[in-house]
Amino acid sequence: MFAAWLLVSLAIGAGGTWLARRYALRHALLDAPGERRAHTQPTPRGGGIGIVVALLLAGLWLLRVVVDPVAFGAMLIGFALVAFVGWVDDHRPLSPWTRLAVQGIAAALLACAMYRQSHEPVLAVAAFVLSMILANIWNFMDGINGIAATQAILVGLAIAILQAGPGAWWAWALVAGTLGFLPFNFPKARVFMGDVASGALGFALAALLMQGLIGAQPIHWALWALPPSAFLIDASLTLLGRMRRGERWWEPHALHAYQKWARRRGSHVAVTCTYAAWTLVAIILMNVLSASPLRMAGVLVVVASWYMTGAGIWLLLQKPSDKGVPR
Repeated sequence: MFAAWLLVSLAIGAGGTWLARRYALRHALLDAPGERRAHTQPTPRGGGIGIVVALLLAGLWLLRVVVDPVAFGAMLIGFALVAFVGWVDDHRPLSPWTRLAVQGIAAALLACAMYRQSHEPVLAVAAFVLSMILANIWNFMDGINGIAATQAILVGLAIAILQAGPGAWWAWALVAGTLGFLPFNFPKARVFMGDVASGALGFALAALLMQGLIGAQPIHWALWALPPSAFLIDASLTLLGRMRRGERWWEPHALHAYQKWARRRGSHVAVTCTYAAWTLVAIILMNVLSASPLRMAGVLVVVASWYMTGAGIWLLLQKPSDKGVPR
């Protein structure tokens, strides 16, 4: 059963990506090279719809076995809304405020689902905030080959291993579906994920992370900040820097640390692999801390030190470069 679950999700992710690439080429849905882009030739977009389909089908199947199908169904509708507005944006660019409004509705659905399951207002608010943050961060950070997909796979893998029940099965579908997409996007991109999947993946990961907090001890809350730390650090510090400089922070740009580093190296592969290595170490650290006798204060110190280390690395990568990157 488990092997079949993975194989079906993998096949849908891969087959959907292949079909989406053909569709994008036929309808000229191409990302052209430009000053704010890291690729040097027109590349089809929207390939991540295969991941979305894999997760929607897996979610619909899980509705039969979850304890609270109403809450799980609300989460699935929110996921579908984020994917849909991304799909529209891939075809016809929307206002960022339109996308945010739809994402806000999806986040509210997730918050309601979280409150229904936990009866904790704090968790409901956290679900709303986290889903808005991760949906946009995964979209912002999808700028070089493989980085958004590999980070989603690794964070999803941590969730799948450490959680139990239907949430873990949905996390495995995310991992397998994204693995099906990855060969089309890394090491060389034959198709881009597109907004249809980048925001939806962030939303799905937020929903899965929040599921892990229901009934968890407070010490575990801080530990879940470790797996997505690479994206949280890079996106947050870059956004704060743009806001401090008075820039239009909601517009596309190429100022993230991973983008600057990729331009300097002239390759995406090393950057994507280094970010993946950071996340792997973060997951190992999470497992070690969860089994350690440290109290809450000790765990918070370790997590804060991890983020401060990441912030220091981010500062080191803030070097200007005009070198182009093949993609």
